[in-house]
Amino acid sequence: MFSSAWNFVKRHKRKFIFAGAVVGGVYVLGKYAQKKLREIQEREATEYIAQARRQFHFESNQRTCNMTVLSMLPPLKEAVVSQLNSESLTALLKTKPDNKLEIWEDLKIISFTRTIVAVYSTCMLVVLLRVQLNIIGGYLYLDNSVGKSTTTVLAPPDVQQQYLSSIQHLLGDGLTELMTVVKKAVQNSLGSVSLKQSLSLLELEQQLSWIRAEVEADSERSLSWYMLADDENALADQACGLTENDVVTIKLLNETRDMLDSPDFTTVLNACLNRGFSRLLDNLAEFFRPPVNDLEPCCAPDSLSAVSLPLAKIIPIINGQINTVCSETPSHFVQDLLMNDQVKEFAANVYETFSTPQELQK
Repeated sequence: MFSSAWNFVKRHKRKFIFAGAVVGGVYVLGKYAQKKLREIQEREATEYIAQARRQFHFESNQRTCNMTVLSMLPPLKEAVVSQLNSESLTALLKTKPDNKLEIWEDLKIISFTRTIVAVYSTCMLVVLLRVQLNIIGGYLYLDNSVGKSTTTVLAPPDVQQQYLSSIQHLLGDGLTELMTVVKKAVQNSLGSVSLKQSLSLLELEQQLSWIRAEVEADSERSLSWYMLADDENALADQACGLTENDVVTIKLLNETRDMLDSPDFTTVLNACLNRGFSRLLDNLAEFFRPPVNDLEPCCAPDSLSAVSLPLAKIIPIINGQINTVCSETPSHFVQDLLMNDQVKEFAANVYETFSTPQELQK
C-alpha cells in the first residue's frame, strides 16, 4: 500500500509542489493582507481621532471668538460715544439756547454718524477677530499636536498677547479716521435736508445707501486700513532691537494683512455690512409702523413708504441705535453677524490654512 502511495506521489510530484506553493503563497498573502489591513485601520483610526480633535478645537475656538467679540463691544461703544457725544448736545437743547437750530443740525450729523460708525466698526470687529483668533488657533493646534516634528513653539503666550493687542488700532486711530470719513459722507448726504422734512423708511434706506457708497468708494484706502495698522508701523518703536518674539509677531501681523487684503475677506466683510445695515433698518422699521386704525386697505402695514416722519423725530431714534448695535448682550444685530454662514465658512478656511503643517501645504 505504501509503495503504491509513493508511486502516486512520484507520478504527481509537480502537481504536489505546485499545490504546496499555491497554498503557501495564499497563506503568506493572507498574513500580509491582514497586516496591511490592520495598518490601514490603525491609520484611519488615528486620522479620525486627529480630525475629531481638530474639529473640537476649531469649534471651541469659535466660541472663544464669539465671547471675545461680546467683551470688546462695550469699549468699542465707549470709544464711539466719547468722540461723537450726542448726549452733551441733547443736554444743551434742554436749556433752550439761542442757537437751538444750530445745535439740532450738529445733533443730526452726529447721531447718524455714530450709528453708522457703530455698524461699520462692529462688522469689522467681528470679521477681524475671526481672522486673528483662527490664525492663533491654528498655530496653537499645531503647537499641541501629537507627533509634532519640531519643538519650536509657533505662538508663545507673549506673542499671542502682543499680536492680539493690534486690535487697539480699530478702537483707536482706525476708528477716529473712520469717523472722519463717515461724518463727511453724512454731511454731504443729509446736511441740506431740513429738520422738518419728512422721510419714509424707503427714503431713509436710500440716504444710508448714499452714505455707504461714499464711505466705501475710496480707491486708495480699503476698509481693512481701519482695522490694522500699516505693516511698516508694526513694532516700529522697537525696530532697532527686535526680539525673537517681535519677529514672530510681525510675521503674524503680515499674515493677517494678507488675509485682510484677500478677495474672500472683502466678500465676507461686505456680507456682514449688508446684513448689519439691513438689521439696522429692521430696527428702525418698528418706529415707522402706522397705527392699526390708520391703515388703508391698499397699504400693507410693513410698506417702506406707508409712514413718513420728520427728520427731527428720526434723529433721536437713529441716535439710540448704538445701544443695540454695540450691545454686550447678544442682540439680534450681533447674533446675525456671529451666526452668518459666510463668516463661519471663512473662519473655517482660515483655521484650516494655519492648522495644517507646512510640509502638507507644499
